[in-house]
Amino acid sequence: MALFTGNYNYIKDGVALTLNRLVAFLEKRGVPVLVFAPVAERPAFEPVGELVPVPSFAIPTRKEYRIATGLPEAQRKRLEAFGPTLFHIAVPDILGYQALKLAETWNVPAVASYHTRYDTYLRFYGLGMFGKLGQRYMRNFYNRVRRVYPPSESMAEIIRKEGQSRHVEVWARGVDSELFSPGKRDMAWRRALGIADGEVAISFAGRLVKEKNTAIFMRVMNLLTERGLKMKPLVIGDGPEMAAMTAGLKNGVFAGFLHGEDLARAYASSDIFFFPSESETFGNVTLEAMASGLTAVNAIASGSNSLVIEGETGHLVSARDEQGLAAKLEMLVKDEALRRRMGAAARARALTFSWDAILSGLLDSYRTVLREAHGR
Repeated sequence: MALFTGNYNYIKDGVALTLNRLVAFLEKRGVPVLVFAPVAERPAFEPVGELVPVPSFAIPTRKEYRIATGLPEAQRKRLEAFGPTLFHIAVPDILGYQALKLAETWNVPAVASYHTRYDTYLRFYGLGMFGKLGQRYMRNFYNRVRRVYPPSESMAEIIRKEGQSRHVEVWARGVDSELFSPGKRDMAWRRALGIADGEVAISFAGRLVKEKNTAIFMRVMNLLTERGLKMKPLVIGDGPEMAAMTAGLKNGVFAGFLHGEDLARAYASSDIFFFPSESETFGNVTLEAMASGLTAVNAIASGSNSLVIEGETGHLVSARDEQGLAAKLEMLVKDEALRRRMGAAARARALTFSWDAILSGLLDSYRTVLREAHGR
């Protein structure tokens, strides 16, 4: 299989980690994989499998991210020598479009995974006027592949409704429930950050970027602080909005970018997870928080809708209803028994998301696509 993506290892985000996990799973089962993606001088982590670099440039407004400019002759020859029987395209960018055209020319079946709500990204960066043009492009792109794999059923419904594809199958995400566990709670770690034992820690995790609705997180947290609640906002992550958040968030605690055991400890040492992002197609951080035993208060969004069960494992509220978000959080801050009950339910739900079962299902889908393509 040939995999084409916009980020495989130069930034440690949910998409890159998911794709590396997929490649490791496939190679362990004897499926050869060749990955084509932009690279950076200082990658965030070592890639799984063979990574073929492609030319790219930094996005002017988000220099940490890169845009691939295509598949030059040298990379195309490497791909041809590899002889892929399936193309998996993770991003509908220039590289993804050229890969799709090449798959059509070579008569190789192509599938695509759906990781990002690009329509919401355009809005956050003042490019909303390109929304309709983007939707037309997405419909053209995804209707030409044999399967589209969104990470949640709620995202699948949007794809079908917008006419982007009729051949949609959910490829969910899993969670390492041994790593992310309530047992990692560490009161000494909390105290060292300045969180008192009697204070309720409300955490946010992820890259600190506008499209995660960091501004809404700050405003809602400041509302609760002004009401005199015994709570403290805990921000886990880093990114371009760090300066704005440190300046604008009252009484906030910043743990910085964490991963592995340190990240698991931070989740478990929190009391509530608050994630107002609307740009998620799944929400890996929400699932990790749930596995850590946290009830989640999330904005209504395509990813969160498939994870959080309203009133049972957490709450779903419109991101535009800041008073409503604050009300749900205030209720949880004041009711420890409710937090514990909903946190236990969240942990139980997270345990149903097994990586092995999820990736095995995707591999089965690949095999079905190959049978269909070859009339078997």
